Formats: sequence, C-alpha cells, structure tokens
Amino acid sequence: MGIRKILQDTAQMNGITVEELRAKMQRAINEAWTLPPDEGGITAACQQQVPCEGDIPTPEEFIGYVANEIRKIDG
Repeated sequence: MGIRKILQDTAQMNGITVEELRAKMQRAINEAWTLPPDEGGITAACQQQVPCEGDIPTPEEFIGYVANEIRKIDG
C-alpha cells in the first residue's frame, strides 16, 4: 500500500480531509522534533535516522521511514 493510499484511508476513517490529516500529522512531527524530552540525546539520535530533505520530516517521509522499519521486523 502506498503512502498516498494510507493517508486517504486514514483521513476517511477519521472523517477529515487528507489536507487536514497532513496538517495534524505535520504539527505532531514538528512538536516531536522541536520539543524533545530531556533524556540525554536518545530521541535526537533516533530522529537523525529518519531520512528527510529538510530539518523535519514531512508526513510522507515519516510514514515511509516507519513502513520500512516495520518491513525489516516483519522480514
């Protein structure tokens, strides 16, 4: 399943548009990247593993990363 389909299905399940979903996801990602817990850098180290074109990943970049990580576990 592609990222676009994941966003469409998730938006539909929540009764919102894809644009609203993306905006909510981006706000959550932005908050996670700019307000990490003070735990010695573990969060920052994990964040650096998420490939993205800018400083903060887009919802599509984040979903792609998570999907690839799940595939690694699933084998």
